[in-house]
Amino acid sequence: MQILQSTAKPQNNTDTFEILGTDFIEFYVGNAKQAAHFYQTAFGFQLVAYKGPETGSKDYCSYVLQQDKIRFVISSAFRPDHEISHHVHQHGDGVKVLALWVNDTVDSFNKAIERGAEIAFDPYTIQDDQGSVVLAGIKTYGDTVHTLVERKNYRGTFMPGFKPMASLMDNLSTGLKYVDHCVGNVEIGQMNRWVKFYQEVLGFKLLITFDDKDISTKYTALMSKVVSNGTGYIKFPINEPAQGLKKSQIDEYLEFYNGPGVQHIAIATDDILKTVGQLRSNGIDFLYVPETYYEDVIERVGKIDENLEDLKKLNILIDRDEDGYLLQIFTKPLQDRPTVFFEIIQRKGATSFGKGNFKALFEAIEREQEIRGNL
Repeated sequence: MQILQSTAKPQNNTDTFEILGTDFIEFYVGNAKQAAHFYQTAFGFQLVAYKGPETGSKDYCSYVLQQDKIRFVISSAFRPDHEISHHVHQHGDGVKVLALWVNDTVDSFNKAIERGAEIAFDPYTIQDDQGSVVLAGIKTYGDTVHTLVERKNYRGTFMPGFKPMASLMDNLSTGLKYVDHCVGNVEIGQMNRWVKFYQEVLGFKLLITFDDKDISTKYTALMSKVVSNGTGYIKFPINEPAQGLKKSQIDEYLEFYNGPGVQHIAIATDDILKTVGQLRSNGIDFLYVPETYYEDVIERVGKIDENLEDLKKLNILIDRDEDGYLLQIFTKPLQDRPTVFFEIIQRKGATSFGKGNFKALFEAIEREQEIRGNL
């Protein structure tokens, strides 16, 4: 089973090695069975594979969920001394692995290490009667890992050690298509370090820079740089806090996550009205932007295909760049800690990240911070 992304316009390719797309995103959680149920019922994912005691895995279990080109792995451990348990104790439920689909794991790994990557784990091969998969890992910000996945010689459901498994419910797809980008939060002064890592180790290009004048409100500010691989399939914005009158959303994240990590995952849809309507009916809670946002939005973004009242009803934001426009909305945190959340995005030509919505978005986040007592 191969998963390939489709996303923004390509750039000149100077990648250290070819990346075909996001292979999977793995969450370490306290209760994988319940978390997997949540992503099925709330977000419309299908259960496709499982690993646990029934398959010979005595220390931990993993549920593989899929929707179109998106693949999530939800994992939890059975014992307190397991790596997954340590991660959950430190960070709460969160993203551990951003896996990259490559043609040759060993070659990709060696090239990354030669350019300064730190080893998470050395290459190894797993196999069963459906073929073999080669895996290796390099470290990125915090405890997050990029697993390199070579699966050209595997024809099974996910990878050896997993058995096919189907959802027990008739959960409907919510129209989510692929991972558009993944955002990392790092400590103040560390953003450029990690941008340099992606540039020098993986050969990524600096796509865009936002400073504290672009991303600020009356009380808080942050800075962000976006790096992308040559095809545009992989985009990683990196955020750090900036000085402000009060605690920024990045500061709050770093405090509750106990360090750097993945802040949010942006997932693309071809019909955001249908997707968000279904997610809301499934109980997903989104950040609220006041109705005054819509009073002059058409003057700012120009003509759009959608009915503004429909967007306003669902509280969907709009922005435009030189290539077109985009529609986006952000969930509230997906767990009790104010850490990981999702962005739902539909691109109508736009290749940017909604700069015109930053002020409204961050004011919405500040309102939630204030309710939690963390502003």
